[in-house]
Amino acid sequence: MTKIMRIAYQGKTSKRTNLRMALAMAEGTFIVSSESDSSGEHTGSEEGEGAPLAIDGLSAAQREVLERCLHTLTHAKNDSHTLAALVLITRLCPAGQLDSATLRRIFEAVGLSLPARLLVTAVRGSDASGLPPEELLSLGTALLAALSTDPDMAAHPQLLTTIPLLLGLLADGPKWSPQKQAKHQARQGMEPDQPSQAEDEQSSQSTNTTKEPVQDTAGFKAPSQDATSPTGSEEGTAENGAPTSHSTVKLDEALTTDCYQVLITVCALPRGPDQLLARGAVPALCRALEQKQTLSHEKGLPLLGALLSGKTKEKAWSKHPAELLSLLARVSQDFCQATGLTQLDMCALVPQFLPSPGGTPKDTDLTPTMVSLWAALRPMLQAKLTPGQLGPVLVLSACLLDLCGWEPVGPPKFCCLLVNRACVEVRMGLEEPPDTELSPQLQQTLTACYRIMEAAMEQACSSQGVAQQSDAQPQTAITGLSLQQSRQVLRVLEEAFSAVIYHLQQVDPSRYGDPFIFATFRSLCAWLAEETSCLKEEVTALLPFLMGYARSHLQGESQDEGLSNWMSEMSVGDCSQGGAWTGKDAVRYLLPALCHLSAEDAPRKVLLTLDTPALLVTFLTQGWGDLRGKGGAALTRDPSMETACSALLNFTVTEPEQVRKDPCFRSLESLLSEALPVLLHKPRLLVLAANLCTLGLMIGRLKPAPKAPVEADQRRFFSAALRFLRGALDSSSGPGPVRVSPAWEEWWEEVGELWRLGLQALGGCVKAQPWIITLVREEGWLNHTLAMLGSCSTLPDPHTQGALEEVLCAVALQCPFCRQEISVLLKSSAKGALGSMGSLRKSLTTN
Repeated sequence: MTKIMRIAYQGKTSKRTNLRMALAMAEGTFIVSSESDSSGEHTGSEEGEGAPLAIDGLSAAQREVLERCLHTLTHAKNDSHTLAALVLITRLCPAGQLDSATLRRIFEAVGLSLPARLLVTAVRGSDASGLPPEELLSLGTALLAALSTDPDMAAHPQLLTTIPLLLGLLADGPKWSPQKQAKHQARQGMEPDQPSQAEDEQSSQSTNTTKEPVQDTAGFKAPSQDATSPTGSEEGTAENGAPTSHSTVKLDEALTTDCYQVLITVCALPRGPDQLLARGAVPALCRALEQKQTLSHEKGLPLLGALLSGKTKEKAWSKHPAELLSLLARVSQDFCQATGLTQLDMCALVPQFLPSPGGTPKDTDLTPTMVSLWAALRPMLQAKLTPGQLGPVLVLSACLLDLCGWEPVGPPKFCCLLVNRACVEVRMGLEEPPDTELSPQLQQTLTACYRIMEAAMEQACSSQGVAQQSDAQPQTAITGLSLQQSRQVLRVLEEAFSAVIYHLQQVDPSRYGDPFIFATFRSLCAWLAEETSCLKEEVTALLPFLMGYARSHLQGESQDEGLSNWMSEMSVGDCSQGGAWTGKDAVRYLLPALCHLSAEDAPRKVLLTLDTPALLVTFLTQGWGDLRGKGGAALTRDPSMETACSALLNFTVTEPEQVRKDPCFRSLESLLSEALPVLLHKPRLLVLAANLCTLGLMIGRLKPAPKAPVEADQRRFFSAALRFLRGALDSSSGPGPVRVSPAWEEWWEEVGELWRLGLQALGGCVKAQPWIITLVREEGWLNHTLAMLGSCSTLPDPHTQGALEEVLCAVALQCPFCRQEISVLLKSSAKGALGSMGSLRKSLTTN
């Protein structure tokens, strides 16, 4: 903020000339009384020695002079007066003695229109101002840089309109005509702050004249947000936007520093990255780097890294893929050509310029770049490095694995080495005493190691498959990994996850909001989803923490506000549902493990004591609420809800008494009766519908027949279930084999088994609750099924035939009218699919 007070003396070529000319031009109208002059002379040159200081650090004389200068500044009639007032304030009152309120008054008096007009006049190359264009640029950028130090000023729309001008200057320089460029180069040939005799004469001659330092821009319109050229005139670019033959001028370092200062300050604002992206910052900064403009590498590259490291990464890559691919190639080349400590330092730079795993542009081949990066990383990972040096290397390795999998990494032996180094770092980092606080650098390293371990699980674990994630990227297998190497990887992974379990056992509930604990929890859940045969006792003992942690996040007891930012800073970008990380992600990552654990007796008993079914029902209820609020293209499949159904199904099959007495299952029935009728009309959510339908029927078979009239929600669920089950097979093709319905065909591998299990459960419901027979007839399920079986020759597979036969037997047993219909059709279709159902024929005969 104090920079504006110092521009009279610091940082610019010919700055003294600027001030002399500004003072000379204003002398005729800027009046200070002799009293003020003497005070100013005293306080400005000698800073009020011997005078008593007021509370704010200024003497009474200084305050009086300052107030007069501020009054003059506030009531300045033109830009010359404003500049002259700024100079006098600087000379009378050093910036270090001004409080923030006074500085704020100065900023408000100067405003943003003056520096904007200075820039516009400079880039148009007009001679009407009486000052050379480079002087106007110097003043304009200095004022903007000073004003931008105030957060309110930095976010002001008028300052934001100057961003395209600044970007254009940084990318292409001021595009002046050859004549103006020659004049500029002649002036640049002189030593800074060494005005020539001619300039001194011009300064002395101008004391009796008054000129405007900038053009009148009352009607000037700010450049469009996509503009990146600094020219506002017809001289700089042709009509098609291509540069004309006018050569460009490189900016001096001081002016360039001011331009970058404004951009960096804006970027630090909450919406700053979006503002810069919308105004063409990415292509302009990339062009500056390509043309090796002043300070482009020192300041432009870090600014691009900041833009590409946060939430604007995917937006930037989708908007400017060509520029960013070229930039990535350039950064990668620099990394590969660097040596020693320089290359190690660059390991922290490269991840900023990588696209996110889900945001890689289509038809983009990153393989050559990935291969070259891995070629540079291999010697580093094989070398002896300190923990501080190894950390960034592992972070970069994790980012590359997230992006392109194992294929470009290298030979299997090196892949095993990479996994081993990651596991060793985890063990060393987490097996510290419980009270040891992990540094942010170590947390970032360990988070990267977790991702390397997760990528290795697929190769080392047996045939359990990866955890379901809606947008997970398929990992390419390690080519040539032998069985011995796979066992070796599994062994070191087991040792590392033993350390993870030990660390989580020490976590107090007060630390549930720690993002690093979330990352550690997430990594263990990925291991449990793949491999539960190892560390069984340790995992079972940890279940109280796992369930308590997941419940705390789901219920909002732990704060998730900083989670997304932290995960982004750690370069973790694969949130299970895309977008921001939330507390529900803790449950999502635990769900595959719960499916495995709920199928085993000992862990399931522990899970029941921890009210796991209630947690799953709460998760389903919240998930359904989210889905219900969406529609159209926004309605997407959520595999985690399907996984929650699978875990609840395990409890339903293995713990019938728990289902009968636990009130959460009554809440679940209400949810199913609400959701299933809606899902009948959502073909993209057919897998979820199959899970809900089967789960509801499996619960229904455990319930006794109601003594009172059937509740409306029960009728609604069973009615929807019958309509859902009826739609799986297509009988419209006439005689011949029955085919799977077109609407189901895409999902049949996932829902076929659920559909058959649902039919078997329907048979159990008919036996337990005979009133359902009425719905079976009213909804047309029986007529539809009999007509299909009577007209077709075969069913898709023996399991489908067995499921249909089981439910028909139950229906025939409970309802004489249904038994009569089945018998009649069976006699007339002895050779069809119905005729091949021996158990059905036998049940009809015995009854």
